[in-house]
Amino acid sequence: MNELLQYFILLPFLGFIISLFLPESKEKAISWTAFGTVFLQLVGLVAFIIFWIIDGAKELNLLELSILKTAHYEFFIDFYFDQISAVYLFIGALLTSMITTYSRYYLHREKGYKRFFNTVLFFFFGYNLAILSGNFETLFIGWEIIGISSFLLIAFYRERYLPVKNAFKVYSLYRIGDVGLILAMWASHHLFHENITFVELNNYALVNHHLESHTFIGFFIAFCLACAAAVKSAQIPFSSWLPRAMEGPTPSSAIFYGSLSVHLGIFLMLRTYPFWENQIIVRVAIGIMGLTTSIITSMIGKVQSNVKSQIAYSSISQIGLIFIEIALGLDNLALLHFTGNALLRTYQLLVSPSVVSYLIRDQFYNFIPLEEKKNYWLSKRFRNSLYVLSLKEFNVENIQSAFLWRPLRALGKSLDFLNLKRVYLIFLPLYAIGALIYVFKENVPSEIIDSIPNLFAFFGFVFVLKSFSERKSPFLAWTLIVLSHFWIAMAILFNEKVTASELIMYLSGITISGIIGYISLLQLKKLEKRILINHYLGHVYDHPIFALSFLIAALGVTGFPITSTFIGEDLLFSHIESNQYLLAFLISSCFVVSGIAGIRVYARLFLGPHVKTNHELPYKSA
Repeated sequence: MNELLQYFILLPFLGFIISLFLPESKEKAISWTAFGTVFLQLVGLVAFIIFWIIDGAKELNLLELSILKTAHYEFFIDFYFDQISAVYLFIGALLTSMITTYSRYYLHREKGYKRFFNTVLFFFFGYNLAILSGNFETLFIGWEIIGISSFLLIAFYRERYLPVKNAFKVYSLYRIGDVGLILAMWASHHLFHENITFVELNNYALVNHHLESHTFIGFFIAFCLACAAAVKSAQIPFSSWLPRAMEGPTPSSAIFYGSLSVHLGIFLMLRTYPFWENQIIVRVAIGIMGLTTSIITSMIGKVQSNVKSQIAYSSISQIGLIFIEIALGLDNLALLHFTGNALLRTYQLLVSPSVVSYLIRDQFYNFIPLEEKKNYWLSKRFRNSLYVLSLKEFNVENIQSAFLWRPLRALGKSLDFLNLKRVYLIFLPLYAIGALIYVFKENVPSEIIDSIPNLFAFFGFVFVLKSFSERKSPFLAWTLIVLSHFWIAMAILFNEKVTASELIMYLSGITISGIIGYISLLQLKKLEKRILINHYLGHVYDHPIFALSFLIAALGVTGFPITSTFIGEDLLFSHIESNQYLLAFLISSCFVVSGIAGIRVYARLFLGPHVKTNHELPYKSA
C-alpha cells in the first residue's frame, strides 16, 4: 500500500496544472476541475483508509525520491501515513470538496474566479504534501506552499487596501514562524547526524539515546517546533493575525482559517509528540500557552462586532484547548477535537452572511435590549477594564509591533545612507577582500578565520534589514535581497569546507530569480516612468505578466521550492556547527526577512488601489 501514497500527492498537483491552462471565461470547466480533483481524492482516500484499517492500520512509510546525496548529507522526499494523517487527509478532502461546491455559486461572475480556484488547488496540493510528509524537509515544502496560498487568497480582492495590507501582515508572521521550523531542522541534523524521518522519530529508544547526552539541543528543537506551531495556529502572542485574514472571500476564510490551515500547528505538535513527550518543561509551556490563549481569545471574541472575527477568536480559543490536550498526552482526544472544531467553524463561516442578514432583520422588527446581568464576585471597575482590554484585543498587535516590527524598521532606517551606488561600493571591495582571505587563509590567524562567518552573516542581515525598511527604490530593495544571499554563501564558505557544486546549487536559483526580478522592474519602470514603494501602486491590472514574473522571482529568492535554492538552504545549514547558534540565527533571520522584503516589494508595486485614477478606487476601509 506504500506506493499508493503517491496518488494523494499527484492527483491534486495534476488538477492544479490542468486548472492553470483553462480559459478564464470557462467558469464551469474551472469549477468542475477543482471539484472533480478534490472529490476523486476524497473517494480514493475513503477506499484507501478502509483497506488500511482492514490490513491492521499499520504505519506506512515511502522513501519517494532522493534529490541530493553528499558525503555528510542527504536531501530526500519521504511520505508517511498513520492515524493522524488519515484524520487530517479525510477532513481536508471532505471540507475542500464542500468549499469548492459552495464557491462555484458564491463567486459566480466574480473577477478572479479562475485565480481563486487555482489558488485553492495549489493550497490543497501543499496541504496533502504537508500531512503526508515523512520528514521535516517534505513538511517544509508543503508548509511554504500553504503560506503563499494564504497570502494570495487573503489578498484576493487585490484592488482594495485592507485585504492587501492584512495579507502582507499574515505572511510576515508566517515567515517569523518559519524561523522555528528552519532552526528545528538544523538542530535535528546535528542531534541525529542524519535527515531524520518521522518513523525514526517514533522510535523511543533511538530518540532517548540521543537526548540523554544532548538535553539542551533537544529542548531547543522542541521550543522551535512549539514556536512554529504557535504562529501557524494563531496562539498568544501571535493570535492577532487570524481575524485580519478574514479579509479574503468567505469560502477561503472557511477552508483556511476555520478548518485546515489554522490547525496545522496542532498537526506539527501531534507529529513530533514522541520527540518532546518526556520534556516536562516543554509540555508545561505548551499547556500554559494554550490556556492563556483560550482565556484571552474567548474574552476578545465576546466583544467583536464582526461575525467573522467572532468566529475566528472562538476558533483560536478551541485550538488553545487542543494544545492543552496534546500537552497532557491526550492525542486521540485532540484529533477528535480538531475534527469537531474544523467542521463547526467551516459551517459557521459559510452561513455567516445569511445569519447576519437574518439577525439584522430580526433586530429591526423585534429588538429587545438585554437586561444587565448582576455579577457579585467581580467589581464593576475590573469588569470594565476587561471589557476595554478585550476591545483592544489585549494590545497583542501593539506588543508585536513594539518588540518586533518597529525595531526592525528603526534598524533599517539607520541605514538610509545606503543607495545603489554605495551598496556596490561597499559590497564589491569587501567581497573581494573576503575571497582573498579565503584563498590565503593558511596565512591568516585562526581567530580571524573563526570570526569571519558571523561577520559576513551579519553583513547579509544588515542588507535585508535595509531592504525591509526601504520606502523609495524597488531596485535598491531587490538588489539588497539578492546580495544578502551572496554574503550568506561566503559566511558558510569560511565556516566549513563546502564544495563548489553545493554553492552553485544554492546561488544558481538566487541568481536566476534575481535577474528575472530585475528585468521585470526595468520593464515596469520603462512603461510607468516612475515607480516607488512608499505606497501601493496596483500595477497588476495593466501589467499582469510582469506581476506574475516578479512574484515567481520573489518566491525564488525567498527559497520557495521552485528553484534549487530551497535544497541549497538546507544544505548550507548542514555546514553550521551545533554550537554556532549566533550564525544559525543570523542566517535564518536573513532567509526570513528577505522573504518578507521580497513579497513586500511585490505587494507595493502590483497590488492595492491602482495609482491611476482611471481605474475604480474602492474606499480604504472596503
